[in-house]
Amino acid sequence: MKFTLSWLYDHLETQATLEEICVKLNQIGLEVESVENRGAAIEPFRTARILEATRHPDADRLQVCRVDAGPGFENVQVVCGAPNARTGLAVIFAPPGTYVPGLDITIKAGKIRGEASGGMLCSLRELGLGEESSGIAELPEDTFPGQSYADFAGLDDVVIDIAITPNRGDALGVRGIARDLAAAGLGTLRPWLAEAVEGTFASPVTWENTHTKACPWILGRTIRGVKNGPSPEWLRTKLESIGLRSISTLVDITNYFCFDLGRPLHVFDASKIAGGRLIVCQGAGETFRALDGEDYIVTPEDCVMTDANGVQSLAGIMGGEASGATEETTDVFVECALFDPVSIALSARRVGLASDSSYRFERGVDQALPVAALEAATRMIIDLCGGEASEVVSAGEQPAWQRDATLAFNRVRDLGGLDVPAQESVSLLEKLGFEVQDRTDDAVRVSVPSWRNDIAQKPVLAQAPKLDEAQAAKAAEGVAHCEAESDLVEEILRLKGLDSVPAVPLPAVSVVPGTALTPKQIRTARARRILAARGLVETVGFSFVSHEDAVRFGGAPESLRLLNPIASDLDQMRPTPLVNLVSATQRNSVRGWADIGLFEVGPAFSEAGQQLVAAGIRSGHTPRYPEQESKAVSLWAAKADALELLTQLGLSPDALSTTADAPGWYHPGRSGVVRQGPKNVLAYFGELHPSLLQAAGIDVPVVGFEVFMDSVPDPKRRKKSAPKLSSFQPVRRDFAFVVARDVPGENLLKAVRGADRNLVAGVTLFDVYEGPHVPEGYRSVGVEVVLQPMDKSLTDAELEAVSERIVAAVTKTTGAALR
Repeated sequence: MKFTLSWLYDHLETQATLEEICVKLNQIGLEVESVENRGAAIEPFRTARILEATRHPDADRLQVCRVDAGPGFENVQVVCGAPNARTGLAVIFAPPGTYVPGLDITIKAGKIRGEASGGMLCSLRELGLGEESSGIAELPEDTFPGQSYADFAGLDDVVIDIAITPNRGDALGVRGIARDLAAAGLGTLRPWLAEAVEGTFASPVTWENTHTKACPWILGRTIRGVKNGPSPEWLRTKLESIGLRSISTLVDITNYFCFDLGRPLHVFDASKIAGGRLIVCQGAGETFRALDGEDYIVTPEDCVMTDANGVQSLAGIMGGEASGATEETTDVFVECALFDPVSIALSARRVGLASDSSYRFERGVDQALPVAALEAATRMIIDLCGGEASEVVSAGEQPAWQRDATLAFNRVRDLGGLDVPAQESVSLLEKLGFEVQDRTDDAVRVSVPSWRNDIAQKPVLAQAPKLDEAQAAKAAEGVAHCEAESDLVEEILRLKGLDSVPAVPLPAVSVVPGTALTPKQIRTARARRILAARGLVETVGFSFVSHEDAVRFGGAPESLRLLNPIASDLDQMRPTPLVNLVSATQRNSVRGWADIGLFEVGPAFSEAGQQLVAAGIRSGHTPRYPEQESKAVSLWAAKADALELLTQLGLSPDALSTTADAPGWYHPGRSGVVRQGPKNVLAYFGELHPSLLQAAGIDVPVVGFEVFMDSVPDPKRRKKSAPKLSSFQPVRRDFAFVVARDVPGENLLKAVRGADRNLVAGVTLFDVYEGPHVPEGYRSVGVEVVLQPMDKSLTDAELEAVSERIVAAVTKTTGAALR
């Protein structure tokens, strides 16, 4: 919400400085985002008059001007190349030492083609205030030389921009801000009373309201014989100072009241309303061209205003081009209405159209103001555009907004932490517009002002099955009372300043060692450390992605589609963190960083619920080292990452098995699934599918893994004992087995481990070969077996016996033969 100091002074009588005003705004919850002094950059520029302009003796396109720029520069010579420089012209003068923002130069006194020049005559473009470039700026003839141009043009008015929380619709008008500042002790709120304008004829345009749910009350009146055109300077300056473009007097008046009182209005060209009636109703699929020149399709979910020719306004959001006021307009119909905030918000988001009006209606406007606002707007239109007003016509009725709230004085101390005397609490509430209805020594009951829609609103409660209607109403009343009292406490604390609430330390809490984190939290933190130790860089991504990206990873149900996404390409809850990691890989790859490793431990979403997933990606090639060539990343790296994480989290390798049924976003035949038993899926790993990489715009190899943290069982608690070490040398033996291609290698490794669990300390697969000397449909699998004796060194006979047991176990389990 932007406003200028001079605009604030229209409603607030105060001697406070700019700094004091900004400090107080922050203290009362209206956070100051920026303060812009537009006149600071052009402060050195001053008004001047050309006393004489003669042609430069040595340059046809230059003129030598004698200029009166006020005290200190009453008769200064300036060489100027503007074609419109002439004797008697009032201009803008920049003395030496002035920085010219439009040219990014600092003016210096010197000579131009042999003639002295002690300054510069400027255009508005050179001051950074416009696009004028045909010559120097021409000021009015009665301009007095020597005045600061910032002051002359009204550009010395400071613009303040404050952040408004969604519940403070009343602060979306300058008067609401002034009311808060006055209540906080920074001045006095100036009185405001709309002057009633008597209607002299019956309005030729009337209302019909068939959609009172979205528009409970609407008013309007016709003003005939108006003359539209450019706005007066004061009105144009106010709007332009806060970034609004001046359009015409009629339109600018509605924009003025939108920001001055927080009261949106709209003017129709009465001659363009067919049938003499505007109907407030639901849309019916019509196409409607708004004042922004764009076409929108309205639906039964939208509240619109129609005439005999069709939709003329998307109610509360934007008027239509067909009935908009132009410079040719002579009769206008002024609309002032109340709209349901939820209806306006849903329509604005559905059609993708936000306006200053919808912004205010969504947050709630003063429900008692429409009559006064319509009178005030009528008076201003007649004063600035002339004309004659009709009687006011309306449809619907004013909502019953009146409500009370009760405050127990001790709640300010108990709930808010600040001891405020009872009389001061009442005084602060009265300054905000609350009226005392009843008071005792312990409490006060006040009526809530019409502009505070956030105070003491009745909650909408779902009726519990065990409560009848009367009980549910009583429960809702109790909730409303508690919330209303809390609202009043908040208002008192806000005006006193939240920084005045004394700090109170939290009570000391003794934490038993080992109970601060749950096993799941410990496991999650450990997973991050493990993956980081393996050279992967942690990322944190949004939990929502684009629908198209989610489809590629097999999880884009409509039930997980966002109705109100923060961005159009973030409209789906992600099925896996791999989606974000692929996007990050693509962004790095196109910037020359294709060889990366990333991971994220975060949520994944499906219709079955939410689960925690540790996902990682490696892309590109491995680093080059002496005697070690760079190679493309392979599925074995992804498998190693997944298995290392699982084993570090307490799972025994012997309890894990691998199958080849990875989901569709992995490469078939170059991926796998890690399981514990037949049903418990612990992880996916492998190369990502080529079509997925192509769709993502990635042209380097990419492998990934997903470990499902919620499926990892908690480690069993066992008594810790020192590991049993052997003083005897381990023995390593290599075996090569010819086995059918469809036999999983995991089965072969398990068979080796089970051949002699007392001696076999480790089994590693080191080679897979298919080709000459191996039958078709078979492959040669090489494994290294580590034998660790515990009591004595193994003899050759014992080694031979163990080897035979290994071969026999493998043959029995897999049908393989020793090669």
